[in-house]
Amino acid sequence: MRLELRPQPSLAWQLAAPFVAVLATLLLGAGLVTWADAPVGRAYALLFEGAFGSRFAITETLTRATPLILTGLAAAVAFRARLFNIGAEGQLYAGALAAIAVGGQHASGAIDLPLALLFVLMVAAGALAGALLLLGPAWLKVWLGVDEVVTTLLLNFITLLFVSMMLDGPMKDPLAMGWPQSVAMIPELEFSRLLERSRVHSGLLLACALAVILWAVNRYTTFGLAMRAVGANARAAAFAGFDVRSVMLRTALLSGALAGLAGVGEVAGRTSYLTLDMSPGYGYSGIVIAMLAGLHPLGVVAAAVFVAGVLVGADSMSRAIGVPTYLSDVIVALALLSMLVASLLVRYRVKWGRA
Repeated sequence: MRLELRPQPSLAWQLAAPFVAVLATLLLGAGLVTWADAPVGRAYALLFEGAFGSRFAITETLTRATPLILTGLAAAVAFRARLFNIGAEGQLYAGALAAIAVGGQHASGAIDLPLALLFVLMVAAGALAGALLLLGPAWLKVWLGVDEVVTTLLLNFITLLFVSMMLDGPMKDPLAMGWPQSVAMIPELEFSRLLERSRVHSGLLLACALAVILWAVNRYTTFGLAMRAVGANARAAAFAGFDVRSVMLRTALLSGALAGLAGVGEVAGRTSYLTLDMSPGYGYSGIVIAMLAGLHPLGVVAAAVFVAGVLVGADSMSRAIGVPTYLSDVIVALALLSMLVASLLVRYRVKWGRA
């Protein structure tokens, strides 16, 4: 068996790849459900019902999808330029910490500004914190050739340790009964609710708007062309006149800012304060979402809703038939592996026999 590069990948196969990957994921997951001694049909029905079967289920899925859209966009933007950002989890926490630093209750007297301006500063601070956290690894990559996969991954742990220090120190809420959490966000700075009696907030609209804007940037701007060119072949892009280092650094700032905004949305739209368990791995799930979407910004929205539905629906499935909730993490991982295989088969055809 050997792989042969296709002269021109089929557009139909490119469009079908995510759906084939999802179908393969469900088929592989069925084996795990059977292994857990549960009926496959009922398990998947409960999974779907728990994610989309009621008003509450839909709103919870959309709430969970909001940070996933932003981390998925962060990964898609970076990967498009061959900047492999594995640090969206740390960038999310950095954005959340910066947002609390500007918009927390302790800042209400220290920062005497109009609420509208303070809101803008809070969002900008979160985006800037995430952007700066990725700028360092990107600079090391373009100037010293340091592998950004290693540096961004390790920065996740450094950031979480720093957040832990702040939550046990200067930003600790004195009313938290010793629990390591930050002071609360000023209520006037929290994101507005889109629906009554739900947790869906205006961060969802921001995330979807950013997906549309990024699609337009990729398709219609010089910067989008530069990112695609650098991602396709950095040496050829440099020969064509693109400043590869500048493109990489600007891409890093954009990617990190998107992940930072995910953190802002979590504290300003959902929790109102920061804890170390705020994110169940949104930054890492963003990588899966970006790959499922084929790095397409609009596809990221659909992929994020799918992953969020799996995560939310797994809780309902677990309560009803006793399937472990960890199955959702396995399904997400299988989705990534299936999408990688599907993408490989889009570009290559399998040949059997001797060369």
